[in-house]
Amino acid sequence: MKPFLDADFLLTTETSKRLYHAVAAKQPIIDYHCHLSPREIAEDKRYANITEIWLYGDHYKWRAMRACGVDEKFITGDASDYEKFRAYASCMPRLIGNPLYHWSHLELRRYFDCDLILNEENADAIWELTAARLAEPDMSARALIARSNVEVIGTTDDPCDSLEYHFALKNENFSTRVAPSFRPDKGLAAARRGYRDYIRALGEANGVEITDLDSLCAAYTVALDRFEAAGCRASDHGMDDLVRFAKPDPYHANEIFRRALASDGEGITEEELALFQTQMMRFFGREYVRRGIVMQIHFGVLRNPNSAMLRRLGPDAGFDVIHGQNCIAQLAQLLNYLDSEQALPRTVLYSIHDTDNDAVAVLCGAFSTSPDGEPRVLQGSAWWFNDRIDGMRAQMRSFAGLSALGKFLGMLTDSRSFLSYPRHEYFRRILCGLVGEWVENGEFPADEKALKELVADICYNNAKRYFRF
Repeated sequence: MKPFLDADFLLTTETSKRLYHAVAAKQPIIDYHCHLSPREIAEDKRYANITEIWLYGDHYKWRAMRACGVDEKFITGDASDYEKFRAYASCMPRLIGNPLYHWSHLELRRYFDCDLILNEENADAIWELTAARLAEPDMSARALIARSNVEVIGTTDDPCDSLEYHFALKNENFSTRVAPSFRPDKGLAAARRGYRDYIRALGEANGVEITDLDSLCAAYTVALDRFEAAGCRASDHGMDDLVRFAKPDPYHANEIFRRALASDGEGITEEELALFQTQMMRFFGREYVRRGIVMQIHFGVLRNPNSAMLRRLGPDAGFDVIHGQNCIAQLAQLLNYLDSEQALPRTVLYSIHDTDNDAVAVLCGAFSTSPDGEPRVLQGSAWWFNDRIDGMRAQMRSFAGLSALGKFLGMLTDSRSFLSYPRHEYFRRILCGLVGEWVENGEFPADEKALKELVADICYNNAKRYFRF
């Protein structure tokens, strides 16, 4: 029986052990998509206790606690930080097979030198040990980033954002590059209440009075100029439940937008919304092509199915689920339309539904042709509910079988926590385990040079080249 989380955790062959320890573990991290706070990085935030850095805003942990029957008071409620930590610790023995079990223990070991098993019995000792460690100088936000060997962080930012903290970090030459990623979703949500107020804020933030489609695009152009000046190399479009396509034209898109402003999002049909959004994707795509910005598209999420908890806690509180409906045909139409309009930039596709893996891998192949030596459209890493052992292995097997795994962009944290970088270690161990199995099963030659290049590319080089960091 192997010990828990030993040096060869998830590495079952000699090849996998050699590839991980000699190559993967040594690669810097390019965390090209996350939700870290640039303000906390710029201000080099410190944390009073493990709950503050671990449980605040982490909907993965919140969901697991609810699954264990923990009262909301100890999750997002008014319980003390100590009580919330104990509640999370009490859940751990029930989370066998859940990646949180591995992530939590890896984080305790990597940042706190703590090899205690997280449970209710050890909760007090871990609480005290982590509090003492967090008080030490090398546990601030920036120090944690540096200790984790992070070369690039891609945050997720609204076009209304001034990016003041990104510029501050850029001007003081912080050793890790912190680049904003352009996230214009709210401006495309023309059928949602509150739309008028958001568009007003977007205009004010970018010095443009927005009254029609042309002025909306003008505001976004100003925002993109600011993002580009701050080092932006990527955008991110959350299309939620389904990717919808309707061939647009500027006249009708403008009429739909003006009505959405006048009605504050009321009365806009799904077909009208699809037409307006496709027109805007054409605009964004052309801007991204011109500026060399990578477009990321996330889709397949059913947002906020629990209306009572949405009213109580608001969005992004851990209640989103997998939508389940296939929209590959409409996604293909969107990519084809953008391609025909010279508006298809380098693009990364992420589906939250694991049954989409094969279809996405194959779809990417239909739009991969590129003049710069890099595939234009790529499948992204196993996302959200799929970033567990089985989910990551399934996505990589699909990518390998239907595309070219050697061009894979590797892992991202998609996290709000500065302790999440062991997720890259987790991914790298799973990757090396899979490659090692193929080699030792005689499915790939034991060519040490080729294997090391493959692993280094997936862990680091491909993302650096693709995003042009």
